[in-house]
Amino acid sequence: MKIRSSSWHGPALCCTNERLCNANPLYAIKGVATCKNVLQNSSELQQVSATMLIGYARVSTQDQDSAAQIAALESAGCEIIFQERASGSRWDRPELQRLMEQLRPNHVVVVWKLDRLSRSLKDLLILMERIDQAGAGFRSLTEAIDTTTPAGRMMMQIIGSFAEFEREMLRERTRSGLDAARKQGRIGGRRPKLSPEQQKEIVHLVTSGRKTAAQAARLFDVHPSTVSRCLNRNKRRS
Repeated sequence: MKIRSSSWHGPALCCTNERLCNANPLYAIKGVATCKNVLQNSSELQQVSATMLIGYARVSTQDQDSAAQIAALESAGCEIIFQERASGSRWDRPELQRLMEQLRPNHVVVVWKLDRLSRSLKDLLILMERIDQAGAGFRSLTEAIDTTTPAGRMMMQIIGSFAEFEREMLRERTRSGLDAARKQGRIGGRRPKLSPEQQKEIVHLVTSGRKTAAQAARLFDVHPSTVSRCLNRNKRRS
């Protein structure tokens, strides 16, 4: 994580009410003082908190360099930059998780390109939802997407609509494939551990008393519950 120093280097400003102010501000944020007469600076403090930009830079391999991303993020005004080397398809990225955990209302997550946040559209939308739930915004410099503006929010809704359309098309193709397979006599799911002949043999061995269910399971190298289901199906049929 890289923290950019504040651009304010002058003396801390204080209010002009000497009776309420002890001339020793508690702290200063970019030149906006906070003393006992804090109401006088409330609007400036709200404006500063609304512009808290947090950058995220990512490269996939050790050979790649994130310097260009970091320079772009710093130029955009990011004061804190999380950077790491990890694949965009990975969900367990430590620096990304740290960033998400520290998000607060009025923060804005800034990336150089959308694929720096995630290469998966599904994961990208999940991350965007988490950012929105934290009350924060999102900005992509290359694609000029900014969810703090109405146009940016509309753009993300369009992207989400396309993703939902893609998921529905995938479900439809899956259902069509399963229906076609059923018509041809194929049933989806795992292959049965026992063939029809083996199931008949187990039923015969157990019902005739030659083997117990546990012995039949060991003989055919299956779990006892598989033998139990086989016997129960036979009872229902009879």
